[in-house]
Amino acid sequence: MKILPILAALCLAPQAASAQQIFDSHVHLWDGEKSIGEYQDQVKGAGLKIAGFGGMWFGGPNQALAGNPDDIRARNDALIALAKKHPDMVPIATVHPYDGPGAIEELQRVAGLGVKLLKIHPHTQKFDPADPRVLTLVRRAGELGVIVVMDNANIVPGGDSEKLFNLALQAPKTKFVFAHMGGLNFRFWNILKMARTAEGLFGDNIYFDISAMVTLAADTPIENEFVWTMRNVGIDHILIGSDYPQFSLAQTVDAFEKLDLTAAEKAKIRGENARKLFGVKP
Repeated sequence: MKILPILAALCLAPQAASAQQIFDSHVHLWDGEKSIGEYQDQVKGAGLKIAGFGGMWFGGPNQALAGNPDDIRARNDALIALAKKHPDMVPIATVHPYDGPGAIEELQRVAGLGVKLLKIHPHTQKFDPADPRVLTLVRRAGELGVIVVMDNANIVPGGDSEKLFNLALQAPKTKFVFAHMGGLNFRFWNILKMARTAEGLFGDNIYFDISAMVTLAADTPIENEFVWTMRNVGIDHILIGSDYPQFSLAQTVDAFEKLDLTAAEKAKIRGENARKLFGVKP
């Protein structure tokens, strides 16, 4: 007789997981409001519920290259306007570090308009994370209370994790979210477990989203190492993200649920960590 309740619980487990509201920290709005509608339809069609999502205009066909600050400003304004229409959206603005004072000015302007996240991308924006202009920008972001999101898929020649780690060390008052948690070089980030033992070295200001990588790692030979790395960097510092439209939230959640994490760990990653970091109310 005890078997029936157990079977019932197992059947209900996926439904309970999907019923919990998710905060999707990594959504590309390539087509503005049209992308929001398509994303929301996709989420609803999969039977998922979201507490909110981080939306950025930058990516895909929309570039944010140096020397075009007027276009970046206009696109940031359009993004902020969309966020006002969609209260579940957290806007993620963009600048180019090589625009120097212009980038700082735009950062300060969007921060004054309430933007709390800034996305910059070493590969597609073609900048070196070790360039002094990048450090100047991210330090100013920290002073303004703006979280800096940076691509960390390790598709830059020579890799980028080492440079991003040192950037975070040099800007300890700035919070960073490194997207994709190092890509297939995710093992590097286990260094954080060691860094925390060095007095005065590491400010614990690094967070990660596991967008894209979780779909690659789940149910594969590297899954155990991936989970091991998540725990070493700190479950409280992990966010879930879909990287829509390249991956759907349904794909992401399906892969995430395969990971051998506890229910409490999964709850933090699905939404609790993002809401705390971004200041989003439940």
